[in-house]
Amino acid sequence: MPTTTPAAFSTIRDLLRYAVTRFNTEQLFFGHGTSNALDEAAYLILHTLKLPLDKLDPFLDAHLLQEEVSSVLDVIDRRATQRVPAAYITNEGWLGGYRFYVDERVIVPRSFIAELIPEQFSPWVGNSDKITNILELCTGSGCLPIMLADAFPNAQIDAVDISADALAVAQRNVDDYGLSDRITLIQSDLYDNVPENKYDLIVTNPPYVNAGSMDKLPPEYLREPQIALAGGEDGMDLVRKIVEGAAKRLTSKGLLIVEIGNERPYAEAAFADRDLTWLTTSAGDDMVFLLSADQLK
Repeated sequence: MPTTTPAAFSTIRDLLRYAVTRFNTEQLFFGHGTSNALDEAAYLILHTLKLPLDKLDPFLDAHLLQEEVSSVLDVIDRRATQRVPAAYITNEGWLGGYRFYVDERVIVPRSFIAELIPEQFSPWVGNSDKITNILELCTGSGCLPIMLADAFPNAQIDAVDISADALAVAQRNVDDYGLSDRITLIQSDLYDNVPENKYDLIVTNPPYVNAGSMDKLPPEYLREPQIALAGGEDGMDLVRKIVEGAAKRLTSKGLLIVEIGNERPYAEAAFADRDLTWLTTSAGDDMVFLLSADQLK
């Protein structure tokens, strides 16, 4: 790209046009909260200028100070040149209306399970008030246990991750939401260090990307911790361990809920002897499956 000077811009409209053109020219990948160059550019500009994220129009023709223009141009350049996900630039990720602190120690929050939590996994969970113990595996930034705490107000939640770095980020988010009395963070390789409790729900969005897909990830995804994405040859390495260990961790009427993204064919092959129940999300009936304690025996 030609050298760009702050003096060439005076309004947000100028910067927005430039950013969209730059992002499209660089053929950026959008999969961390937005789906197109315009939305990504608007978010980054508004965040950098500390303006309301949902109010672009009133500010489009506002004249900016040159130092403000310089700050926005730096952000645009970092996103376009280094292919850094927007969430790492702003140190925030949004999921289900919740804001979370994020940085390069965790993947950017995204989960189809987040769509099911506000409905309290109805109709499979009959009475949400009776859910008192939840185990959440591969917690990353801690986004899902925070949402689970809101949806199941009587529940204590154990949230597990193998990464100490991820748990440090999760602790910050748990503290921000004032939930340290209800969410216990545990460093563990899946069940290894988890207390011998019985859980009403085990919820997990584990690494599940198969080896072939890992080789084709766009640069933005390569910026994320690969341990949080890679699931082995068929994507099911950790999922197999989770399913195998769930039976002795669930109550008699407990449920295991697992997100596997686009890997349904691999999941059905890996668990051909089990009748997986597929839950409906905005992406269809392929992303999240459920198994009851009875099915896991």
